[in-house]
Amino acid sequence: MNGPHITVSVPAELHLFVAAERRRAEPGAVVTDGTSSLGHVVESLGVPLTEVGALSVDGRDVPNAHVPAAGEAVRVHAVVRPQEVPGAPLRFLLDVHLGTLARRLRLLGVDAAYENEDIGDPALAALSASDRRVMLTRDRGLLRRRELWAGAYVYSDRPADQLRDILQRFAPDLAPWTRCVACNGLLTPADKESVRDRLEGGTERSYDVFAACASCGRVYWRGAHHTRLEAVVAEALRDFAPTRH
Repeated sequence: MNGPHITVSVPAELHLFVAAERRRAEPGAVVTDGTSSLGHVVESLGVPLTEVGALSVDGRDVPNAHVPAAGEAVRVHAVVRPQEVPGAPLRFLLDVHLGTLARRLRLLGVDAAYENEDIGDPALAALSASDRRVMLTRDRGLLRRRELWAGAYVYSDRPADQLRDILQRFAPDLAPWTRCVACNGLLTPADKESVRDRLEGGTERSYDVFAACASCGRVYWRGAHHTRLEAVVAEALRDFAPTRH
């Protein structure tokens, strides 16, 4: 780029996307080519547009398509939380690296599709668009694909922190124990007789309350891991259910 000079200020919460030398020089001088959109300029700095809530130039909001002129002072604003996703029911799509997060979202009743194989960025972006799902990923390149319907960067590599981040960012409605953690299907109550052929002897003798997945047939009961899962559910309901839409 060898066109107009502008200055770009990036908020601290988005500094992880920006090269270290640029973080130390806020607001940083940027040389544009005079034709590229401001959205393209921001992405060239490393910031995915999925993480940008608004762009302002000299104090006024502008669209991503704005072409910056010489001397303009640009401020990048992070997304406002909770973030609204217009135009479709709130549903997620997670890439192959976020299996634990997918299962925890499903545990809370959140619609979370998950690809347990690496099908590639183009296929994931196309699936996000066709199913109108918010793509959750730690792959910054994937978030820059134009065909994405919507996306969000998952900031932590710790599942517990990932869950809190997504619940705080999107405030999805929570309905614990209503989805299959294996396939995302809906659970329905099941009497013991209807699922007896899918139970081991010890389970059949020890439990009387069951649920079954309407999609894959998996059977659920309050087994040995229920206390740990209850703790996850209780924390989510305590901290996030009051703010849900």
